[in-house]
Amino acid sequence: MAEKMTNEQIKARIILTVAIGLTFAFVISIGALLYGLLFVVQPIDQAPNDAEAWAVLSPMLMTLAGGLIGVLAGNGLKDKPKDPPTP
Repeated sequence: MAEKMTNEQIKARIILTVAIGLTFAFVISIGALLYGLLFVVQPIDQAPNDAEAWAVLSPMLMTLAGGLIGVLAGNGLKDKPKDPPTP
């Protein structure tokens, strides 16, 4: 039978899962942005739809980056170890 995980181990796994999810979303967004810039033929004038997509994408990427930095920076804040129970 597997050992029961401690609170610190559970918290570490949750932080890892959230950080991987945010990183994945960030990388996919940046990849789509670069693909659109490099490989999609654009007309001389920018379409209003494209302008709106760029306007939405920029704050979204800033939010994802801020959330990822916050999750990873907050990982250094560890819970105080609890005193062992007295017999």
